[in-house]
Amino acid sequence: MEQYSECAVIVTSPREEFSHSHSLRSDFDGAVNCITYDAINQAYLDAMKRIGASPVEDIPPPPEIADIALVLLEVTQQLAKQYNLNQEDVELGLAQVDTLKTAIREICPAYLYSITCHAGKYRRHDGICTNIEHPSWGATNTVFTRLIPPQFSDLVSSPRVSLSGAPLPPARIVSRTIHEDIGFHDHAGTTMLIAWGQFMDHDLTLMGMPLDPINRNEVRSCCDTPPSQQNPYCFEIEIPRDDYFYRKFNIRCQDFVRSFPGVRPDCKLGPRNPFNTLTAAIDGNTVYGVNAVLARQLRTLQGGLLKMNPAFTELNLKDLLPPKVDIPDEGCVRTNFTQFCFLAGEIRVNEQLILSCIHTLMAREHNRIARELSAINPHWEDEIVYEETRRIVIAEIQHITFNELLPIVLGKHTMEKYGLLLNPKGYWDGYDPETNIGILDAFAAAAFRFGHSLLPTSVERWSKVHKFIASRRLSNLIRQPFDLYRAGVIDEYILGLTNQAAQAMDDSVTQEVTNNLFKRAGNRFGLDLIAFNIQRGREFGLPGYMFYRERCGLRTSFTFDEMIGTMPNLTIQRYSTIYESPWDIDLWSAGAAELPMHGSLVGPTFACIIANQFKLARHGDRFWYELPNQPSSFTEDQLREIKKIRLSRIICDNTDLVETIQIYAMVLPDLSINPRVSCKSSVLPSIDLSHWRDGPEAEEVFADVSNFNGHGYPYSSLEYLKFARSRIS
Repeated sequence: MEQYSECAVIVTSPREEFSHSHSLRSDFDGAVNCITYDAINQAYLDAMKRIGASPVEDIPPPPEIADIALVLLEVTQQLAKQYNLNQEDVELGLAQVDTLKTAIREICPAYLYSITCHAGKYRRHDGICTNIEHPSWGATNTVFTRLIPPQFSDLVSSPRVSLSGAPLPPARIVSRTIHEDIGFHDHAGTTMLIAWGQFMDHDLTLMGMPLDPINRNEVRSCCDTPPSQQNPYCFEIEIPRDDYFYRKFNIRCQDFVRSFPGVRPDCKLGPRNPFNTLTAAIDGNTVYGVNAVLARQLRTLQGGLLKMNPAFTELNLKDLLPPKVDIPDEGCVRTNFTQFCFLAGEIRVNEQLILSCIHTLMAREHNRIARELSAINPHWEDEIVYEETRRIVIAEIQHITFNELLPIVLGKHTMEKYGLLLNPKGYWDGYDPETNIGILDAFAAAAFRFGHSLLPTSVERWSKVHKFIASRRLSNLIRQPFDLYRAGVIDEYILGLTNQAAQAMDDSVTQEVTNNLFKRAGNRFGLDLIAFNIQRGREFGLPGYMFYRERCGLRTSFTFDEMIGTMPNLTIQRYSTIYESPWDIDLWSAGAAELPMHGSLVGPTFACIIANQFKLARHGDRFWYELPNQPSSFTEDQLREIKKIRLSRIICDNTDLVETIQIYAMVLPDLSINPRVSCKSSVLPSIDLSHWRDGPEAEEVFADVSNFNGHGYPYSSLEYLKFARSRIS
């Protein structure tokens, strides 16, 4: 490739380093550096010799993306060293380099720079063309966005350390010191809130990670492997000798691997940035999958229906999800070869049994709607029924999330502040094509993991007359959803979700996940989820908690005494025993410990991050269900019907035993403000699908076509499915 000797970018390198009071400072004299195209090309050639990566087409799988990202990180590191760059240069200066004018272009994946979109009615499963002007924004396998610049100990990639340069306290020490199991219950929230919240988290975020090549689960070979033979992504968690729990089993280490680095749009240079294998839009990929191949695998290809398991047909009970028979140990803890977990649009469907229940409900809801649409429009072919049903179910998920989940989590004041309140009637015309819908790193690695504080020690089953039946320990239901193969039991768990109080939002976390997560058969111990959260934030390069308070316009503290009022005094005192400075405290830990705001489940820092993310989800999605004047827009009558939906209605329509339920399923029943009503009550209206009668013709609805890297692949749902089939065959 042609060499360029002129400046690719000119950076002014401040002579003073990073200050803990601001994310970036450059208000002082500096030296001017001209970084040349020749230098970039030479750094690239050196990186390719050491690391290597191959040119790719289409959207490559996560390991191939990581290989390309490692080359770009090596280039970034070499330039940072050669030109003595500081944090601002690395984060902002190098991002100005047009790498498509360098040899880097030869390995840059086409989906990050070369796509043309045309407006169509239906979403792609992979999120490409959610934004016509910026086709890769929010698409699968694109990098997380940063609310504030990252803090890496080497400015580029190495996990965060304290501001003084000393090591941070081991993640397990933070977990056991701050997040002990006290077991308070929240006064109003049900465990359904946890289940729906996790369902939404799995609709939005799943980082690319190294996986075991056989069972496709997390790599578990860091602790027992000599350093020279370890997976290069190992970042294991140290367990102190005096640990109150693990010392009983002589455990000194827990396996942990870093996430894959991702590739920025246009293959820009800069510090390490993990990537999201899901799409950033609320698009129901939990139900439908995130690529056309999985989407096809989930379908019957008749009548627009999803595959299900008619396990209880002879008992006249509703279907279960289909069994996962390919790689059956992926995300599943089986005690024998006759057991099978479930298959759904998202691989973590079996992570908790209560999550499996929500997946089952929404798959049943899809088939319920598809059957009714087929009856209303018998001339519709399978593809139209499927896409119209998918479009309705996604709208239901969006509406329930904004109408039921977020008001509880954020409170009315925060919802108003960030423009998240839904219009009671009519359209909302707030789409902004310059809003990058991408997932914020702090949302994925910290704030939307707030539900881990709410997890119960046990999961309850209740009867249709709302009486407690039994419970099972949470650790015995993680990746083990096999109870659902017993007739009628899924309804008892769903009734339990609407009757069981969630734990309080505080720094207390059940030992079921701090000591027993993913417990292997025969073991009396598991992993520590909270230590994982903390370790994940550090390897993401998430700055400390105070930096996010600063970003959100909240009061910051330079001493531990100044933190009084933001969280319990005892918690602050405990932080002072393990951290050097309030600015070092890990985001997840302090965010969970913050005192909740009035009318909100979470404290102000998590509320800020979560609200920012859902503002992006609404403003940056051209398929958002409330929008007018889009090819995907619902008619006014259709939108009015969708706005009737409540989660309780979906539960009534897709269970066998539930006859009465409170109006808002994520809040405990209350006679005056949230009474139980009959499923037949007009208080829980159903969607009138007659407003979808005689819909558009096929040639009108499949209008979304994208030219991908000059290949001209058609990307309407129908044509992309044909393309995927040809690739399979």
